[in-house]
Amino acid sequence: MSDLKVYTNYHRRLLQYRCDVPEDVLASDFDWLDDDTFDGFFEYRDCWYHICDFMRISDNAPFPGEWDGYSSDSFFSGILIKLLDDGEYIVGTYIS
Repeated sequence: MSDLKVYTNYHRRLLQYRCDVPEDVLASDFDWLDDDTFDGFFEYRDCWYHICDFMRISDNAPFPGEWDGYSSDSFFSGILIKLLDDGEYIVGTYIS
């Protein structure tokens, strides 16, 4: 991953509550979550995610140090997340 590129606008956004996620999305994409999971959702590029979908980035990972987690779309691409204070986050796309 020597040619890793990250695309983000560094906008801070607030994590969403379960009640903000459309019911059909909850039923199809998050049916495995417990009913007491009430926050940690966000929408990025017309797809809904939960922070538990992301793997923690270790110190020796090929991603830049500013990111906290990743979720792979393929071997060469995926989503990065940086968790901030007060339920805020920054999200970006990586491509190798």
